[in-house]
Amino acid sequence: MQIVTTGDRPGFSSAELSGEWPLFVLKDPVSNQYREAVQRYFPQYDVLVVDGDDVLANAVAVALRWDGSVAGLPEGGYDGAIVRSVREHESGVEPDTLCVLAATVHGDRAGQGLAGVVLTALRERAVSHGLHRVVVPVRPMLKASYPLTSMADFATWTREDGLHLDPWIRTHQRLGATIVGPAERSMVVTGTAAEWQKWTGMRFPQSGEYVVPGGLDLVRFQDGQGVYEETNLWMRHL
Repeated sequence: MQIVTTGDRPGFSSAELSGEWPLFVLKDPVSNQYREAVQRYFPQYDVLVVDGDDVLANAVAVALRWDGSVAGLPEGGYDGAIVRSVREHESGVEPDTLCVLAATVHGDRAGQGLAGVVLTALRERAVSHGLHRVVVPVRPMLKASYPLTSMADFATWTREDGLHLDPWIRTHQRLGATIVGPAERSMVVTGTAAEWQKWTGMRFPQSGEYVVPGGLDLVRFQDGQGVYEETNLWMRHL
């Protein structure tokens, strides 16, 4: 196995692991609007674990400026970090912080520690590029089992050993990260009832709130239009 970046090896792409995410997550309009700019401006922070021609895991990040305060974190979490990083880059703002947008492991390689490998490689790359803070709007995988619970409450759920119940939060904690707090409206996805049916395999016959597979929060339908506002959890590594 090798650790590379799309900046070093343009032939590889983290898009190969998109199937590991719920389909509706891939419909985030902000992510789709800025994807090309993120790939163009920050290819050195697209870290992949590869085995031959196969991509086993990856972590994607952007660089931005942050004053280290909770209030100074990007409003809107994941979406907000993307927008801020691109606009600051285009305005010539010198970044001092790496914001990890996502880390993905191929389903066949889950549980082998590859997530920690790419996150560690990304942190090391951040420091080597003069970025001395690392934050992440974490998407806790276990939260999908508790969509009625607020992220603020979920963030307090720990095991007997003091680590969090959620395995993805634990991965970050074992690398030294600490919980900062909820990232409200981190991702907002809107679609018609027909689109949500395609994305989830469910039907939405009337207005109201629905639990959908893979959703950390409820989808709210009104007059045939469904809105999903996902809350993530800010964690800080450095």
